[in-house]
Amino acid sequence: MGFEQLAELRDRLRAEKEQVKTDSPKQRIRKPSLKTKPREQDPAVEAIWLLQKHFPLAFPVTPAPKVPLKEGILKDAEQHLELLGISSEQLKQGMATWCRGSRYWLSMTENAPRLDLSGQAVGSVTAAQALHAKQQAKRHRGQVRRKQAKTKDHVQEKSADTAAEQTEN
Repeated sequence: MGFEQLAELRDRLRAEKEQVKTDSPKQRIRKPSLKTKPREQDPAVEAIWLLQKHFPLAFPVTPAPKVPLKEGILKDAEQHLELLGISSEQLKQGMATWCRGSRYWLSMTENAPRLDLSGQAVGSVTAAQALHAKQQAKRHRGQVRRKQAKTKDHVQEKSADTAAEQTEN
């Protein structure tokens, strides 16, 4: 999930929380569910939502941990394009997004079962695949740290520039 989607979710949850405060205290907060279509227009996010709806054992909803998927699961999923109501390209984007990220890489431990669309074990993660996933997670953490450091440096530079301008005036 990208920063834009997280920001939108945060805003939506804040709005719901504010509405609950103004309504009677007996009303319950409505939690997001897979029964309603998400507001995001990102094709990958929409594809993931549909995969979670139709194949919940292979594509669990957060906070449940992700599971290693069967090698070649994309070809299996392409047979269900009509059911999902998406294009082949959108499915590829969704699968790529799903399989990229620390939650998925953490699931890729040696001998962990690989699941098909119905949630049945059809293989296991090899030592080489587990090592690759661990390296990917490490590389991703490094990229995130570098990005955070770059952002922090930019903010500090901007603050220093603003302070310098104020002292000149």
